[in-house]
Amino acid sequence: MRASRDSTSTREAWPELPYAALRDTYATLHLWTQIVGKVRLACTPWLNHSWHVPLYLTARGLTTSPIAYGQRSFSIDFDFIDHALVVADSEGAREDVALEPRSVADFYAAVMAALAELSLPVRIHETPNEIAEAVPFSRDTVHAHYVREHAQRLWRALLQVQRVLSQFRTSFVGKCSPVHFFWGSFDLAVTRFSGRRAPSHPGEVPHLPRAVLREAYSHEVSSAGFWPGSGNIEYAAFYSYAYPEPAGFRAAPVEPEAARYDPSLGEFLLPYDAVRTAADPDAALLGFLHSTYGAAADCARWDRAALDCRPGERSVPRPID
Repeated sequence: MRASRDSTSTREAWPELPYAALRDTYATLHLWTQIVGKVRLACTPWLNHSWHVPLYLTARGLTTSPIAYGQRSFSIDFDFIDHALVVADSEGAREDVALEPRSVADFYAAVMAALAELSLPVRIHETPNEIAEAVPFSRDTVHAHYVREHAQRLWRALLQVQRVLSQFRTSFVGKCSPVHFFWGSFDLAVTRFSGRRAPSHPGEVPHLPRAVLREAYSHEVSSAGFWPGSGNIEYAAFYSYAYPEPAGFRAAPVEPEAARYDPSLGEFLLPYDAVRTAADPDAALLGFLHSTYGAAADCARWDRAALDCRPGERSVPRPID
């Protein structure tokens, strides 16, 4: 007898993500998603804050969503159930690339060949973005690690995170990004805007044109999301930051107790494990999202009366007072 689809326990829904064990698969997947994301980038007109480049969660993995190519459209999907990259066009043709232990160079060649086979030739810039020691895709034979279970764990965690971020997004009527997956920084994010212009961003990110960074942060934001760990943060974590960071933000009280401000990153961090093991993971994560947004908005004196609203409910139109 099959178990009910609703019988999945909280612990199973929020899988363990031990960074030390999963980091090699993460590193390879990060570069594979960059290849696919750069295809979308090369074919899509620029949209504010680089919203034309992210990937999106699906019930099987990640997708580019439809990409226009002349009068045709195509999409590229990571399928983490059947472990295939599916390149499909609007005329019914498709090419599959196996997700298996293979180098970035081999994966890059296979993706370009699949596009050519469908008469969808695309040229992309081969240097990975936002990675300090970047090796062009066609020459990267080092990153070649892919464990099916590890890829599935990350995807299943992302599904849970997207679900909660999407609920959080419903309580804001101002300009707000979709919940989307940025392949440059390898994170799932949602960003709220005050509506005011921001000072020109002074920072630099490896292998990211300054014009892209300045356009991304052209307006005041409160941004939150999740990434599986990287650099000095060797654990999966949720983050929240404000740009520009207002006075008092880093000292503001936030929830839950495990959340901390990291001065090296300029962000609040909440370990994924603190959410996964909480009695109510959704409530723990929503507490973090609402309290850090509240800190950003209050410290920067956003017009919260005009921007905030009650959380959305299923099948209930938002009441207009």
